[in-house]
Amino acid sequence: MKLSQLAESIPGSAILALGNAVKERIRKGEKIYNHTVGDFDPAIFPIPALLEEEIISAYKNRQTNYPLAEGNADLKETLSAFIRDFQGLHYPASDILVAAGGRPLIYAAYQVIVDPGDKVIYPVPSWNNNYYVQLTKGKHCVIETAPENHFMPLAEEIAPHIKDAVLLALCAPQNPTGTCYSTEQLKAVCRLVVAENERRGADEKKLCILYDQIYHLLAYQDAAPADPVMVCPEVRPYCIYIDAVSKGFAATGVRVGWCYGPAPVIAKMKAILSHVGAWAPMAEQKAVAAFLRNTDAVKSFLGHFKSRIFDRLQQICKAIRAFKEAGLPVDAIAPQASIYLTVKIDLPGDASVALLNGAGIALLPFSAFGATKSEKWYRLSVGTCRKEAIGPMLQELKNVLEKSREPVHGSQGRGGPYGSLEHSPQ
Repeated sequence: MKLSQLAESIPGSAILALGNAVKERIRKGEKIYNHTVGDFDPAIFPIPALLEEEIISAYKNRQTNYPLAEGNADLKETLSAFIRDFQGLHYPASDILVAAGGRPLIYAAYQVIVDPGDKVIYPVPSWNNNYYVQLTKGKHCVIETAPENHFMPLAEEIAPHIKDAVLLALCAPQNPTGTCYSTEQLKAVCRLVVAENERRGADEKKLCILYDQIYHLLAYQDAAPADPVMVCPEVRPYCIYIDAVSKGFAATGVRVGWCYGPAPVIAKMKAILSHVGAWAPMAEQKAVAAFLRNTDAVKSFLGHFKSRIFDRLQQICKAIRAFKEAGLPVDAIAPQASIYLTVKIDLPGDASVALLNGAGIALLPFSAFGATKSEKWYRLSVGTCRKEAIGPMLQELKNVLEKSREPVHGSQGRGGPYGSLEHSPQ
């Protein structure tokens, strides 16, 4: 059957394909330490107890009809206060849009900003920007980031490409790296955008920043991550924030996300999503509003949750750095935020094969996030990681690394680490 050009050309998500292939191997009985997923095992990391109670209560109270397409008024008022209290930013409820997670909001932002042929700047590795550019028929402008900059795109790397661009897609804390901008780094990027927009004429499209901060509540530093409007207030007319309960509250299946930014952009995003039906469910909206109003419950959950996540990341990072000190071909960038650790594994050939087939360890390569110059770097997620599994996993990793220094006889002979999906179009 002949279908649209989009249907014929766009592949499914490489990230999901690799993760699902690992899950299938686990389902068939293989013992695998699965560090691929950007999700949580609810048995290890349940959602906040109060949020769970409020969801159940909302359903018992028959909150099952349509919500407002742009988000219920009580939730948007609560989000306005939440943004003020946790970021120090002041956005009225009218400048907030609610949807079923962050994805529909990112899609809507692309649709209201990008015309076919418009230039979109985005870094790699990064999550899904390549697909969103393809969906809107934009022009890809890719910034290959470097490990010495913690894989964050710097102003001097962006500057040569900024002319005629309409969207700069940023994620901080970054997925897949778990790293953040410093205040000065982000300020330089924002000033670059402001200066470019001042250069453009009144009848020209402005350059907007799409700022995905889905992991910002999971920062492990004393201070919150650098924030565009806080470090450069002049960028406010051009910055669209994306956020949700999914990562900060281990609530990926609750499906409540929100965005906020310049009123003209948000208004058009509301119009687009009103035709898509991507609104968050009524009961979950009521529950999230009730939960976020309880600041003590929010802070209590975040303190305990972040501690458990960071303990896992830090334990693995310290072990990998000890392996490096012992002369093994690995390295790691210290965790700054999120549920991810950036790991370098410098094995000959395809390290994914050696890790999965030789150690039962599944990681996502940065190539799944669009990077072509970072073939030795991987994302390690602890969202489904049990503390008691860390020691055995690290021992298996050490065994593979030590064997890599021995003479190689023959091949591993099992093909790619993800079975038949290895050669699927990505």
